[in-house]
Amino acid sequence: MPNDYFTFKGFTVRQDRCAMKVGTDGVLLGAWARSPGRRILDIGTGTGLIALMMAQRYTGAHITAIDIEPGACAQARENAVAAGMADRISVSNCRLQDFDGGGACFDTIVCNPPFYSGTPRSKSPERTLARSASSLPAGELFDHAAHLLTDDGQMSLIVPAACFGTFDAEAAMAGLWPHRVCALRTVARKPVSRYLLAYGKQRTDGVERSEECIMGTDGGRSAWYAALTEDFYLG
Repeated sequence: MPNDYFTFKGFTVRQDRCAMKVGTDGVLLGAWARSPGRRILDIGTGTGLIALMMAQRYTGAHITAIDIEPGACAQARENAVAAGMADRISVSNCRLQDFDGGGACFDTIVCNPPFYSGTPRSKSPERTLARSASSLPAGELFDHAAHLLTDDGQMSLIVPAACFGTFDAEAAMAGLWPHRVCALRTVARKPVSRYLLAYGKQRTDGVERSEECIMGTDGGRSAWYAALTEDFYLG
């Protein structure tokens, strides 16, 4: 059984009442995403991990975190309070499809999206809801995000390699252009397993492309991953 909390340098994430626990994907996205402005939206916040990471990195920003699962929202609020960040992180229990941003747009959108087609196997209805793409299909994610993003803003997300083509095509359909693409391997000898992606409304002259490994030859964090997460992991 996973621990009911995960301690980082700047905050502790309680996760006993949240279906989706702290994982590598969330840490990767929270450390990799960039924010060109002060308004950040975290779609599907879960424990609030990515919102907390963005609040730590961008001290002048306000983060709006949304999730469709009431228990996750309650836990994310508690984690924000415990971290002393409740004045900069607001949590709302709602679907992205019903969210209007209060009439304002966001400079940054981050999302660790659900990607399972059909119904993923889980004993927990909350976990099934959080993981199933039926709750937030890629097309709807990008359509709504495009309306909520400022003209110069960026939307960042992490997806499995098998889903990259679908997500990239749906982003294009929504009028979003790739700005950064980072292909990730667990170790050098294995194929690419996931992608970190950043999109914007403006077409760039050159997409920033990279390929990295999460683990080094010794089985520990690679030099790239250690540097990326230096401000968060305890050791």
